[in-house]
Amino acid sequence: MRRGIAATALVAALGVTLAACGSDSGSNDGGSKGSGELSGTVTWWDTSTVGSEDKVFKKIAADFTKKHPKVTIKYVNVPFGDAQNKFKNAAQSGSGAPDVIRSEVAWTPDFANLGYLAPLDGTAALKDQDDFLKQAAASTKYNGKTYAVPQVIDSMGIFYNKKIFKEAGVEVPKSIDELKSVAAKIKQKTGKTGLYLRGDDAYWFLSFLYGEGGDMVNADTKTVTIDNPAGVKAFKTVKDLVDSKAAITDATNGWDNMQAAFKDGKVAMMINGPWAVADTYTGKEFADKANLGIAPVPAGSAAQGAPQGGHNLAVYAGSKNLDASYAFVEYMSSTEVQAQVAKELSLLPTRTSAYGKTEVATNEMITFFKPVVDKAVERPWIPEGGSLFAPLVTEYTKVLTNQSTPEQGAKTAGDSYRKLLKDWK
Repeated sequence: MRRGIAATALVAALGVTLAACGSDSGSNDGGSKGSGELSGTVTWWDTSTVGSEDKVFKKIAADFTKKHPKVTIKYVNVPFGDAQNKFKNAAQSGSGAPDVIRSEVAWTPDFANLGYLAPLDGTAALKDQDDFLKQAAASTKYNGKTYAVPQVIDSMGIFYNKKIFKEAGVEVPKSIDELKSVAAKIKQKTGKTGLYLRGDDAYWFLSFLYGEGGDMVNADTKTVTIDNPAGVKAFKTVKDLVDSKAAITDATNGWDNMQAAFKDGKVAMMINGPWAVADTYTGKEFADKANLGIAPVPAGSAAQGAPQGGHNLAVYAGSKNLDASYAFVEYMSSTEVQAQVAKELSLLPTRTSAYGKTEVATNEMITFFKPVVDKAVERPWIPEGGSLFAPLVTEYTKVLTNQSTPEQGAKTAGDSYRKLLKDWK
């Protein structure tokens, strides 16, 4: 699950060993080479949501040992906000890195550029690679090689409470202007706030940036674009939503605050992705799952846009059990497993063949998000892609909380990008 690019860890890492009875293999690959039978330990760092997604992935990982009883899968749930730097530190030191990591799509080229990932071309991990959605596979490649396998793909939509909408007598907004109007009517009729706008994570800013025709950078021309007129307008758009009281926001603990407010019926809308569906259903407002509505993010003045996101599975270059790690990655990204994940968590598969499975084709959330994903804006697959969010979230939060102006926020973010990217314009 994605709590966002700069999410704060709220839970401790959970380590669980999942293995067939009697397996006490070490971290090396034991008899996996030469004997034809896989053995040894594979440590997997999963970054999914504790309390909902992790239960499903833990069980699926355990099922791998039914196919390979001499392999031990050591499951470790690492908070999303910690995982990128934790993996880098472990890989750099040569101690403590997992065999397999669930990598946010922007992390993959970064890890590959640093030499921390094993190339997967020609390995068992890339079984039926032509079956992967092209936009999902794009983030797995760097300098002509493949360094990961796409596990799930996602984008963002607007989640809304159908009961509140019915009580207020409003329709789903299709534009920012309609969003403000709908929020005002909801407040007048129900006393509830229209939108919870997450303010501590710049990933939630991207739909507004794309909606105004902007982007963070242009990788083709090596140009920083966050501070161009479209970028400034996007900052003005989100600030106006808060200033007009169409939305409430936060500076810290944004994911939990947003989810709690929406699940308890204190706000009528939030922007989120398929990773949030399972958790949202646990709220009292959505005991009846039919009360949850999802629609495209309202369009800005230039377009309707949402970012392409997702997660890949990558193998650590220093793994002592590469063969079993490749097999585990192939299993976790297989059509059957992706269909199971879709059924239980409403996460979108990355394999074309999975969409032919009944449990995927009949999933309402997936049938909504798949067209959104098909039109999602592809992020720049550059090593610095994940690092673009830290300076942006600082300015995004400052603008939303009146510590900076849209113009200054855009300029400061742009200056930070040019320092980070060095030879870019």
